[in-house]
Order: sequence, then structure tokens, then C-alpha cells
Amino acid sequence: MQQLTYLEIPTPDTNAVKEWLRDRFILTEGKKVLTTDGFLIESLKESKVPKNVREKAPENAQICVFVWSLQRTTYLKAFRWTETVLEHEQKILKHLTAQIRKAFPPTYPVLKEAIATDLAEGISIFAALEADYPLTVKYFQKLPNGEYDLNRVYWWEKRWRDSVCNPQQPKQIISRDRNRDIISNYDLIYIGGALGIIHAAMMAKLGYRVCLIERLPFGRMNREWNISRAEFQGLVEFGLFTQAEFESVILREYEDGFNKFFDGNNPDNAKADVLHTPTVLNVAIASERLLKICGEKLKEFGGEIFDRTEFEEVVVSNNAVTVKAHNLITHENLELNGRLLIDAMGSASTIAQQINHGKAFDSVCPTVGAVLEGIDPSVWDRKYGDVLFTHGDISRGRQLIWELFPGANNEIAVYLFHYHQVNPANPGSLLEMYEDFFNILPEYRRCDLEKLVWKKATFGYIPGHFSLSSNARQVSFDRLLAIGDAASLQSPLVFTGFGSLVRNLPRLTNLLDTALKHDLVTADQLQHITAYQSNVAVTWLFSKGMMVPTGKSLPPERINSMLNSFFGVMAEQEGSISDRFIKDRLDWGMFNRLAIIAAFKNPKIISWIWQMAGTQAMARWLLSYFGFTVDAILHLLLGNWLPKYLSKNQAWLESKYPKLWLSLLSWSYRISYSLGNPNSSDFNMKR
Repeated sequence: MQQLTYLEIPTPDTNAVKEWLRDRFILTEGKKVLTTDGFLIESLKESKVPKNVREKAPENAQICVFVWSLQRTTYLKAFRWTETVLEHEQKILKHLTAQIRKAFPPTYPVLKEAIATDLAEGISIFAALEADYPLTVKYFQKLPNGEYDLNRVYWWEKRWRDSVCNPQQPKQIISRDRNRDIISNYDLIYIGGALGIIHAAMMAKLGYRVCLIERLPFGRMNREWNISRAEFQGLVEFGLFTQAEFESVILREYEDGFNKFFDGNNPDNAKADVLHTPTVLNVAIASERLLKICGEKLKEFGGEIFDRTEFEEVVVSNNAVTVKAHNLITHENLELNGRLLIDAMGSASTIAQQINHGKAFDSVCPTVGAVLEGIDPSVWDRKYGDVLFTHGDISRGRQLIWELFPGANNEIAVYLFHYHQVNPANPGSLLEMYEDFFNILPEYRRCDLEKLVWKKATFGYIPGHFSLSSNARQVSFDRLLAIGDAASLQSPLVFTGFGSLVRNLPRLTNLLDTALKHDLVTADQLQHITAYQSNVAVTWLFSKGMMVPTGKSLPPERINSMLNSFFGVMAEQEGSISDRFIKDRLDWGMFNRLAIIAAFKNPKIISWIWQMAGTQAMARWLLSYFGFTVDAILHLLLGNWLPKYLSKNQAWLESKYPKLWLSLLSWSYRISYSLGNPNSSDFNMKR
């Protein structure tokens, strides 16, 4: 028996495919014999018999074509049952492939305009969505605050689609007024209360007058957070949390995390063992409790929080910014004046869209999931987590990836996401992903959805930007700075904005403190306050290789083969390498060693990436690799003495040449972080 063809047919309607194969597909060669799940192809002429089997080949040549369903998509395989080769075999299979591609082309989810009309007329979100997303509606009705959260899912998808599909016409919410001087009531005005509150609390602790505007009731989160103990410990050492406060927000600390990608259809050199990462994302954080503590600290240090308040626009004047907003409950208008505005609105940021001329992000992870109870302990031991896991191949133009993290008591947080190239024809859909989530969760972990206790919905768009340098993406405007997901501050592999912000908080805080002390608030000066790392930039090719280009069809096993090739190499190395890779701390030597080993193990991987990424993207990657190499050389030459010199001479350098000091400080941080050694740039914040 020999496999001849393996195809993914991008439709969940497997019966429609069977009907088409049975009734509409016409063979140009051979005889079609119908079966339950497809058909047999038999030769009408005498078969060609290889010399080595002529004496034992009385059987007729025969190919079996069948389809099956997994992950709400349809797959097809063709096997030759005999050693005898069917005449015109390749011609028949090429014809079959071409006709299937024509009959079932890639299609992408759309958000019907009628939904907005229904909602405007007072129809509930459940009634508006039920026809298109029946399971999503069914299980959101079982969730506490389910109607509110499903409205949020719809709102977020609509806003994301609008920003992607109209990239040349971003909403103009930043304006200038050079004709007036304003007295600032605050030093910093933050918009966005998730990642924003952590940064805001740190700046308030340093003595700045801070306020925060949040659209939701403060403390509400659409996503749970996981991190390692060592990473969060940095915030304790930095003085934002006490050790007791840190321990109080830990829901669970699991023993080991697994990384495994389906390899049932992979070639032998693209199969891999489980990669164990016991210190990656192994601490589950009570996100709402963490936000509450940060909010209390902000108020303790004199800050203010305006929640349930929608940001509208910002006016930049000579010496301040004026932020205009309105309260969603009382409908009262709010006008706040500050020295600097911090955009922490995340992937839906209208500010990020405007300052980047509609091209704020070029990749995204649409992510959905839930916190739930009821999965049988015999199915999943709560001492372990799934960091990255696939249970099937490409599904309707996406490689679906699962995460699973044990939480408090018997709770488990489960996520489903995929890496996605932002495209106006295919922005990425949260609602479609949720319908997938509820349909295929029992495939991933054996469970009865009716017996599960649904506790909380978790969802969002986690954006990314492939930067060739620290100035490749605009994170600043005069008196305005973006952080977190609004600045595409995340890892290219696990796309965790929370983890990236925590790792970079000392760096960002020190740079912002320096800028504010010396009133360095122009766009060019604030652009130095960035978390760019060349080692992260060079690994974007890894995430690029997990995205199916819009309109293209790849071999279904391709992405799993690539993932197993890389993760298999890391599984064979010492554990610290995978830990450093996932936490953005890979240095130049480690990166090159892993890349060379992976290429020798699976030489096709280079051509696979080239096919998926394209020549232009490969050229961009070579430039980013060149930048990474330059940083490695600079770190080798300067890394042992320059940070020490700058720290020793900070007093006079900063006082006499503040602009130069900010530039040098940012540059030193970038070199150290880019080579996986952030602690080598440990500067004091002298006030």
C-alpha cells in the first residue's frame, strides 16, 4: 500500500464533498467504483506491472480515494492498494486535485452587515448570531456574563475588521493645536487598563501624577495570564509587588509543560519527541486579582482611574495633550490634560492605526478559549500544562494550535489560536474561531461539553509586527507613546503581550522616567522608548512559517512538519535552550546552532519556508539577520564595559546631555536584550 495524495479540502461539510465525488466528479481515465467514504479507481486497460512483481501480480491495479472530517474541515487521501501501477496514475490524481480545488476553493469568514442592523434594532446578540454560530451562542448562554462577553467578541471583531479592511483610511483621532498652552493636571494619561495598569502603577510609584481611562469596568479581563516565576520575580525586585502579593495572585504552579505537534502524516525526519518546558508559562496568574492590586497601588500613589469611559480623541498642544472621552454610563464628557499620553489600548488601538498610516500590524493571533471545569482527571492531570499542541493538520487555511493551563482548584484555561497574516480579504475571525473551539474541543481533550462548567470566556486579537530595526514601526507621536500590544510588544512564538511587558518593564520604565525628567517628549525622542530586540526580529521567520498565505493551499502536514523539525532539535538540546528561545533570550550562537542542526536534519525546511514566506520576506529576514549579527559583534566588543561605563558616568552625562543620554541608554538596553542578557544593562533610576 502506498499513499499517493493527501489534500485538505477547506470546508466543514464533508457530506457535500462525498456527494461531489460520487455524483459530479468525472474520471478522465479508469473506472470509478463507489464506496461509503469515496470511491475506488480501477484501470480499464491492462496495468503496467513492475518487473520485480510480474510473477506475482494477477491483481488489477486499484486506487482508493476517501475523505474524513477533523477540526471542522475535510481531508482526502488516495492510496494504491496494489504494487501494480495504474496506467496514467499521475494524470488522474492531478485531475482530481485540480477539480477539487476548483469545486472547493478557499473561503474566508465574513461578518454579515445584518448583524449590526439586528443589534441596532434591539435584537439580542444571541438571536443575531445563532443562525451562523449556533454552538457559540449555546455555550455563551451558559457562561456568567455570557451576553456581555459575546457582545465584546462581536465588537472586537468588527473593530478589527474595519481597521484591516480600510488600512488607507484610519480614523483621525490625533490632532494638533499650536495656538494654546495648557496647564497639565497629570504627567501621564493611560488609555487601556489591562497591560496599561501595570505600567501606570510603576510610574505612579516613581512619583508621577497618573490617571487611567478604561472602557470596561476596571479589572475585567478577556484573557488569563501565565508566566514563569523567574520572570514575574523581576517585578518584585523592581519594587512594584511584594513577595506576599506575588504569591497571592498565583492560581497554580504546574510541574511541567508539553510542546507537541501532530506528526501522523509527517516524513520520518519531521517527527519529534515531546519538548518539555517546565519553566515556561508554568505559573497561572489570577489576572483580575493582579489588576485590582495594581489599581489599589495606583490610587495609593495618588493616581486616578476613570473606568467605563470611552476614549474619543487627543489634541496635542505646545506643552500638553488633551484627552477627550465620555462616560458610557452617565454619558458625561471628560476632558483631561497631561504631559504625555500612553496608548495601551491593545490590538484595537485607533492611535496605533493612525501613527502607522493604517499599517499598524502585519500578523496576528486570533485567540479564543474559556476557563472551565469538568474535564476528567484521567484525561488531563492538572499538574501539567500544554504550552503548544496540535492534534491535526492545516484546517481551512490555518494551523490550529491549543494551549491548556491548570488554574485554581479544578479549573482549566483552554485556548485555541493560529498564526495569521493580516489581509483585507481575510482579517481573521474570533466568532469563527469560537465555533471551531466548541466543535473540536472534544477532539483535543475527551470531554462532554454538556457536562463542563463554563466559568469565563477568554478571547482577543494578539498582534505582531515584523520589524527590521527599532525605527521600523512607529510607537510614538509628539507627547504620545504606545506600549504593550498597541506597540506590538510580544514574542513571535507564543505571542504573549503580558510576558513581554513584564520582561521589559524595567527597561521601558527607566527610559520613560528619563524622558519625563528632561521633558524629552517629541516623537523622535519618545521613539527611543521601545522594546525592540534583534533576536526577536530574526525569529519572526519562525512565526511567518506557521501562517498559511491567504488564497494558497499548502500540503496539510507542512506546518506540523516545520514545527516538529525545530522543536525536535530543541528537545534534543539541554532544557535551558528552549527556555531561552521561548522567553526571547536566545543569543546569536544559540540561534545559529539550532538553525544549522534543523537544516541538516530536514534540508527541505529552507525551501518550505521560502515557499510560504516568499522572496521579499526572505530578503527582509536576511536584513534582520544582518542586524542581529551586527548587534552580536557590538555586544562582543562593548558589552563587558559600556553598560558599566554608562552607569558610572550617568550623573554628568544625563545632566549635561540628556538627549544623548536617552539615546545611549536605549541603545545599550537594545544590545543587551538582543543578545539574551538583559541584566547586563542594569541602570539606577536616580530621581
